[in-house]
Amino acid sequence: MSRKSLLIVDDKHDMLGMLERLVRRELNIDVLTADNGRDALQVISEGSVGVVLADVRMPGMDGMELLQQVGKKDGSIVVVMMTGYGTVENAVESLKSGAYDFVTKPFEEERLLHTIGKAMEHHLLIRKNRDLEKKIKEKETIERLVGQSAPMLRLLDTIQLVAKTEVTVLITGETGTGKDMTARMLHMLSERSGRPFIAVNCPAIPENILESELFGYRQGAFTGATQNKEGLFDAADGGTILLDEIGDISLVLQAKLLRVLQEKEIKPLGDTRTHKVDVRVIASTNRNLAERIATGQFREDLYYRLNVVSMHTPSLREVPEDIPVIADYFLSRYCAESRVPQKSLSENAMRMLIARKWNGNVRELQNEIKRAVIFSKGETIDPEDFSSELLKNPCPEDALSTALSLEYKQARKSVLEKFNVQYISRLLKDSEGNISLAAKKAGIERQSLQHLMRTYGISGPGFRKGANNT
Repeated sequence: MSRKSLLIVDDKHDMLGMLERLVRRELNIDVLTADNGRDALQVISEGSVGVVLADVRMPGMDGMELLQQVGKKDGSIVVVMMTGYGTVENAVESLKSGAYDFVTKPFEEERLLHTIGKAMEHHLLIRKNRDLEKKIKEKETIERLVGQSAPMLRLLDTIQLVAKTEVTVLITGETGTGKDMTARMLHMLSERSGRPFIAVNCPAIPENILESELFGYRQGAFTGATQNKEGLFDAADGGTILLDEIGDISLVLQAKLLRVLQEKEIKPLGDTRTHKVDVRVIASTNRNLAERIATGQFREDLYYRLNVVSMHTPSLREVPEDIPVIADYFLSRYCAESRVPQKSLSENAMRMLIARKWNGNVRELQNEIKRAVIFSKGETIDPEDFSSELLKNPCPEDALSTALSLEYKQARKSVLEKFNVQYISRLLKDSEGNISLAAKKAGIERQSLQHLMRTYGISGPGFRKGANNT
């Protein structure tokens, strides 16, 4: 934690000088001064102030207004008010407005120094508590993006490296892979975490409205604009804005976004002037922007402005080894939310989830687990507890395409295992767990089928709908 200073604010220069000399002589803290509220806010914006000692009565911005502005800028800064005997009621009012304490003029030096010392201690305590809360929040944020595969671990490492910077980020990935969550993690782990995070689903807003939503408008800009309206970039000032599915916006709006990224300023509709905004931009898309550039649907210069750092959120087809971890995470979460005893997934249910091609990715898996928690009657979730859509097409994945990245022996083993698991699971499902019937349909001996089931850890009862007739 960096060393923080005391800022003394008083419009009387002789008072400033006297207080500065006293504090420097008696207390081991750095001292800054300002003779008006505006200059004081400028000093505070540089981030080195821990305690403000401010006079109540000053021309222009008085001490009460300064107190309010300091609270908006940084709630960890502790403010002590100075007042004359005739304005004690103002000092009491300042306590109600958030001041830590007040001292009266003429000062008792011992009382003044004691108050400043206690205020500095209070500031340090607030900072320690905030740092602890931030670390806890960072840990919770990181744990929301679940996975232990190499691609997921690389993504998490990149998020933690990039979050502390101010660079623009482009997140690519299929629908349901966690692009929004990745953007929120970047914000939560950044220095902007205490400021707004605004997510804009670009395709969900009609094109003729999206511009005014992003940049705002002035009264009379168009029919129905009866008053000024702040845009989403202004609402995100000091924080982060996520432009979700940016690949679908028009070329006209792309040109205006390019100007925002280049100049860091916006112009509301109907306004003749631009104004600065301090916003970190994160964009996401499930489109292939290179292809859209080639067909003239996306500006190349905007692409390079957005793609300072790129991140890819992998589909479940890319990280099938993460499916058990993700499924267990959602299972624990939804059991807790539904206030039911903790449930578990049967081996057959887990194998079915691993084998499935998840077009909706994590979002689809999440919905299936949530549904299974609600509709399963026992402590174990079996395949039949999932939706009819999932049971209809439990494993359409092309195992060969996944195995091509492996060495021959591993690939052969992987393909054979997936084929056997998928074939036998479907066979048992169609036979409602009747092993004799399943063996007859497969054209093999019952003992051979039982041997395959033992080899691949497949349990017949998980597929039964009636009594066990095996």
